[in-house]
Amino acid sequence: MKFENKALFLGPMAGNGDYAFRRICKEFGAQYVVTEMVSAKAVYYHDKKTAGIAHIREDERPCFLQIFGSEEDCIDYAVKELEQTMRPEGFDINMGCPAPKIFNNGEGSALLKDLKKAERIVKTVRNATALPVSVKLRLGVEQDCFVAGEAAKRFEAAGADFLAVHGRYRDQHYSGKADWNKIALVKQCVGIPVIANGDICSPEDYISALKTTGCDGAMIARGALGDPHLFKRISHYNATGELLPPQTLEQKLATALRQLNLCIEDKGEAHAVREMRKHFLWYVKGIRGAARYKNMCCKVSTKEDCLQLVNEILVVD
Repeated sequence: MKFENKALFLGPMAGNGDYAFRRICKEFGAQYVVTEMVSAKAVYYHDKKTAGIAHIREDERPCFLQIFGSEEDCIDYAVKELEQTMRPEGFDINMGCPAPKIFNNGEGSALLKDLKKAERIVKTVRNATALPVSVKLRLGVEQDCFVAGEAAKRFEAAGADFLAVHGRYRDQHYSGKADWNKIALVKQCVGIPVIANGDICSPEDYISALKTTGCDGAMIARGALGDPHLFKRISHYNATGELLPPQTLEQKLATALRQLNLCIEDKGEAHAVREMRKHFLWYVKGIRGAARYKNMCCKVSTKEDCLQLVNEILVVD
């Protein structure tokens, strides 16, 4: 699979990367977005909540659908079913999630403990669809036990079209610093495109990550929380070589309200406001008086509460 202009992905984030956030990032310049992770077993057993997580809207395409699981029959069924019902532009296989409930079930990053099984899963997805297939993986399970290079070779041989590599081990979760040099080693192991992921929180990080890794693009996830405008700054740099300033506080809060409105359209006001509490926390992080606003962000329950919160922040600032 070929990418244009140093591919810029919004990475999958369980519980945070819903349609509203994906749409905002798309508007700011993310070339590709990825859904929250979808359980193959849940699809197999026709879980209704999972159908909502997997749903892809026309205005967020191209969108990859991320699946996770460890049972090949469930994965085969899920890919075929989701291709027909959701029509994604491709499938991403989760082999990076470090969450205990996923890992302890033999899924996500746990698959890096058994590369033969992981390879079979890639083959299963490859045989189930003609759409592009990617794998998102970590460097390995335990620090100083680097397996991503060997895994990458196996996944390429199994039919993966590209890889997204997070520069941490499972036991690090999100602590420490992403090792871009190790991502560079993965890139050197394969002929398919590799996307760098981990600690890309500014255009300068993006520039350094691509220079260090030699990768074909970057995947931004947590770095965009509270700052989806990051995609605009990176896209502008790619087009012009110029660095734009971050959004002003007023602009950031306008973006937060835009995300809130999209979320309300998608989930209804009560559900959307609950979902947006954590996002408001990210939007106000680092501003003057943030500690005071933190408590307020956690208590909003209506759209009107959110508007009052934003107005109070702007008046005080």
